[in-house]
Amino acid sequence: MSTSPNTILDRTPLIAGNWKMNMDHVQGTGLLQQLAVCLTDAEHDYGSVEVALFPPFTTLSVVRSLIQDDGLNLVCGGQDLSQFDGGAYTGDISGQLLARLGCKYALVGHSERRTIHGETDETVNAKAKAAYRHSLTPVLCVGEGLDIRQAGRHVQHTLTQLRSGIEGLNSDQAATLVVAYEPVWAIGTGEVAGPEDAQEMCHAIRAELTRLFDTDVSAQVRLLYGGSVKASNAAAIMHQTDVDGVLVGGASLDATEFANIAGYERQATP
Repeated sequence: MSTSPNTILDRTPLIAGNWKMNMDHVQGTGLLQQLAVCLTDAEHDYGSVEVALFPPFTTLSVVRSLIQDDGLNLVCGGQDLSQFDGGAYTGDISGQLLARLGCKYALVGHSERRTIHGETDETVNAKAKAAYRHSLTPVLCVGEGLDIRQAGRHVQHTLTQLRSGIEGLNSDQAATLVVAYEPVWAIGTGEVAGPEDAQEMCHAIRAELTRLFDTDVSAQVRLLYGGSVKASNAAAIMHQTDVDGVLVGGASLDATEFANIAGYERQATP
C-alpha cells in the first residue's frame, strides 16, 4: 500500500458524507447499519481515516445515538448552523444544539447555501465563529461557478471567499479548520474537474493560509475536495499533495460506494 503525502504530514484524511435533504430517520438507520458492516470489513483497514456523516437535522439524533450505542468509529456533523446562539430564530439550528447532540463538525458556506439561500461571505464568517464558540469544527466550503472559472478568476475568487470566511479567527482556531473546495462549475454542467484541479486550488489555499498565519498553521489545516467524488476517482484525488479528504454528496447515500471511497488507499499505486 502506498503512502499519501497527507499521511506523511500527519493530517488524518477526512472522508465526509453529506446526505443533504435525503434520508429520514428510518432510512438513515438502514443506511448507517449497512455502512457499519462495510466499514468493518475484515479485509480492509479504515483506521487510518476519519469518517464523518452529515445527515439532515431530523435524522441527526438517531444517527448519533446509533454511532454511540454501537461504538462505531464515525463522527457526526451538522449540514449548517445558525450564526446566532439561540433565541427567536425560527427554523435555525444553533451550534449549542449541535454540540449537545455530540456533533464534531458543522458545514458552513456550502455552495447550495450560498446560491439557493443567498448566504454572503459575512454570514459564512459569522457561522464559522459560531461553530468555534460551541467547540465545533467548521468545514468552510469555498469554490467558484462556471463563469468565474472560464474567466480565469477561479483562484482569486476562491481565496477571497477563504479570507472572508476566516476573518477574525486566531491561529489556534485556524489550525483546526477544515476547508472544502467545491468546483461549482463542474456540478451538473457537463464540465469535468480532475485531480489536477483539486490540487491546484488546495495548493493555493494552503499557500494563502501560510501567508495569513504561518507554515505551522497551514500544515495542520485539512483541505477537502468536493465535486462528484466516486470510488473510481477517490484515490487519484486523495493522492494529490495538498488534498486531505473529500466531501461526498450523492455517493455517500450508497453504503458500499462510500465505504470504497473511505478505503481509497487500497486503490492507490506507489
